[in-house]
Amino acid sequence: MKITVVGTGYVGLVTGTCFAETGNEVTCVDIDANKVKKLSAGQITIYEPGLEKLFERNLKEERLSFTTSLEEGIKDAEVIFLALPTPPGEDGAADLSFVLYVADQLGKLLTDYKVIVDKSTVPVGTAEKVIAAIAKNCKTPFDVVSNPEFLREGVAVDDFMKPDRVVIGTTSERARKVMGELYAPFVRQGNPVLFMDEKSAELTKYAANSFLATKISFMNEIAILCERLGADVDMVRRGIGSDDRIGKRFLFPGIGYGGSCFPKDVQALVKSSEDAQYDFKILNAVMDVNEKQKLFLLPKIKAYFKNNLKGKHFALWGLAFKPNTDDIREAPALYIIDALLAEGATVSVFDPEAMGNVKQIVGDKIIYAEHQYTCLDNADALIIATEWSVFRTPDFHKISATLKNQAIFDGRNLFEVQRMKELGYHYESVGRIPAIS
Repeated sequence: MKITVVGTGYVGLVTGTCFAETGNEVTCVDIDANKVKKLSAGQITIYEPGLEKLFERNLKEERLSFTTSLEEGIKDAEVIFLALPTPPGEDGAADLSFVLYVADQLGKLLTDYKVIVDKSTVPVGTAEKVIAAIAKNCKTPFDVVSNPEFLREGVAVDDFMKPDRVVIGTTSERARKVMGELYAPFVRQGNPVLFMDEKSAELTKYAANSFLATKISFMNEIAILCERLGADVDMVRRGIGSDDRIGKRFLFPGIGYGGSCFPKDVQALVKSSEDAQYDFKILNAVMDVNEKQKLFLLPKIKAYFKNNLKGKHFALWGLAFKPNTDDIREAPALYIIDALLAEGATVSVFDPEAMGNVKQIVGDKIIYAEHQYTCLDNADALIIATEWSVFRTPDFHKISATLKNQAIFDGRNLFEVQRMKELGYHYESVGRIPAIS
């Protein structure tokens, strides 16, 4: 099948590459000429484990190509995916201007039947708006389908190639047949393709991400309660996670969620609820808890240094909002850095993939270390903000020999409290009795 993907961001590039991997001929369109030039030359523009190998193979086999021309990109396509940004506006609503602009352009270019697919995360009613934008200038038949993505950064290739479900919103039998054929290679093991109406598909995406964000914020509040009552959040997590009605995933406490999806999707669903004259109380609380959680470690750090951080130097491990990605959108580490700088402290940072992205935003306000251990040079304490695997079993002797104080503030609960106590560290984490030397 010939496919066009409009937008070569995170979702668009993964979508286009994975469809090419199953034998489809995919053309990706983007207005950024520099990005298209890089991609066409074989230079991948995002970090996602497993993607580069597929990208290089399909580029070489000429199943994957890139262009800045929408007209050229859709010329022979049967299906056109819109994988465009929908950033939050000032009022929290998803900004549909990119989506609707491309829809308007498509209306002027379509000459035969095509299926237009909303792959972007969009609010309920977007399919109707896209239909209206295309229909303004279009004289040929077309269908608009909602097909939300459920890709987890860090494992997006596996999520696409082996989805636990595919959600397709359409009331058109013709579009349903096309989409069913397109996704057939991905669900051979029997995982469901769920057909529903467009509005239900649009809401499914927001509901899924908002529920997962709710689990995270709930567990973070349990962690706070554990600290006040003298309980251990790890024990509580295991106790409730063994209940299959609750499940084990998304129950790890920490310093809040970030990334490109959860923050904006929860915010957008709250705004949609407000527009429908409904006060979504739970999600308002989820956002409030998460905002406070990003600086959960700061009072602990300040207490250790007797409320005076001026002139102190901190090493910070982890900048990405989660491991196995270079995405720093709404990353808790950025909030911690800003808070430390505001207190008069200085900061050295290390992250396996995200330092370049942080440097574009933060600039020379902080020091970028080439190695996780050189990051510790002259540091008064170590802060851990992202649970990269490389941080899980460090050389504690090197840490002890380098840090001015044997103090670690762990926002991701990477180490066992008893072990840290035995090693002589002042170790504070989230929801657990601290090891205080």
